[in-house]
Amino acid sequence: MRHDMNILWVKVGGLWPLNMGGRLRSYHMIAELSERHRVTVLTTHGPDDDPEALAKQLPQCERVVSFPFAAPKVGSLRFAGALARSWLSPLPVDLWKWRVPALRSEVEGILAGGVVDVCVADFLHAVPNVPLGGAVPVILFAHNVEYMIWKRLAANEPRLLRRALLEIEWRKVRRRERHACTRSRLVVAVSPIDSAALAENAPAARTRSIPTGVDTSYFSANGTPEAPAHLVFSGAMDWYPNEDAMLFFIAEILPSIRREIPEVTVTVVGRNPSARLRAAGETAGIRITGTVDDVRSFIDEGSVYVVPLRVGGGTRLKIFEALSMAKAVVSTTVGAEGLPLVDDQHFVRADTPTDFSRAVISLLRDPQRRRSLGNAGRHLVETRYSWSSVAQEFEALLTANG
Repeated sequence: MRHDMNILWVKVGGLWPLNMGGRLRSYHMIAELSERHRVTVLTTHGPDDDPEALAKQLPQCERVVSFPFAAPKVGSLRFAGALARSWLSPLPVDLWKWRVPALRSEVEGILAGGVVDVCVADFLHAVPNVPLGGAVPVILFAHNVEYMIWKRLAANEPRLLRRALLEIEWRKVRRRERHACTRSRLVVAVSPIDSAALAENAPAARTRSIPTGVDTSYFSANGTPEAPAHLVFSGAMDWYPNEDAMLFFIAEILPSIRREIPEVTVTVVGRNPSARLRAAGETAGIRITGTVDDVRSFIDEGSVYVVPLRVGGGTRLKIFEALSMAKAVVSTTVGAEGLPLVDDQHFVRADTPTDFSRAVISLLRDPQRRRSLGNAGRHLVETRYSWSSVAQEFEALLTANG
């Protein structure tokens, strides 16, 4: 394995604080790589991010440079303008809104300097700021199959006009994803399922996958006692699939659980819950925390960890975090997609509202089964999915293609 490569890592949308799955994965890859290679990180930060703390957290990196940039939010006038302008370009709005001229200029300048061995475009959103097909090989780190997220959003959208717009967008995303995969030296997906989907969309691309990882020493049971009949979900609540999951859970699943176990309680942990979700939570009598400093005590006090996702892509780090804390997990197929989990051994799979509520009720009534699922999950992530072992697989792909 080649040591001491010169790696340029480009990511939009910030890296610190570690409050999203993608940030966690990227941060741990960078931290591990920077111990053995010269890594320069170029990123952006919004008003809630902390670029100075990021630089302190990555002391081994050659440079960590962050550009202030806030992408327009859906529903804002800026977003409407970006959407209108994106229609005149091959870029879908989801990529158009992440064009950052200062970042692109810096990337081009560094690549032109001739010292970079390999450039990592972290997420498809970084690609508008990274020149593809030049002298420096570009590795696309694809945390999701982005077009599948948009396609599922369209399929689950009840409003006709919005669905029509989403139909246009997912097809544009699919075309740009194909273009980016084909023009990159290598595409690194986060599961074999994602790798196969990307390869099917871009047959000329070279795709590989690495597993998802988890910080097994951080995510371990810390002694918070389990609250009886208590369900927990965690995730960034301003990511639409998470919000959709909990609105679906509140409306379609929770009433059936309550009929059997009236004392059941629910906590939804994660930043920026919408007014719509807060209102639904209040009506249903469940706790919605918003941003918390440490998610572990909330996961710890859960009897069952629920993942009722209907929309998504990539792999859900939240499940590995819950398993690392030895929690019994009930998840939809979409929620557990791409994770090397065996149904009924590491978690319980349930897709319909009836099956989901039955699975939760059964586990709430069976503490021994909860313990055996939780212990099997903890053993799995501890032995195979620590970040250092995952980063070594990523490093091997970089060195072979740099």
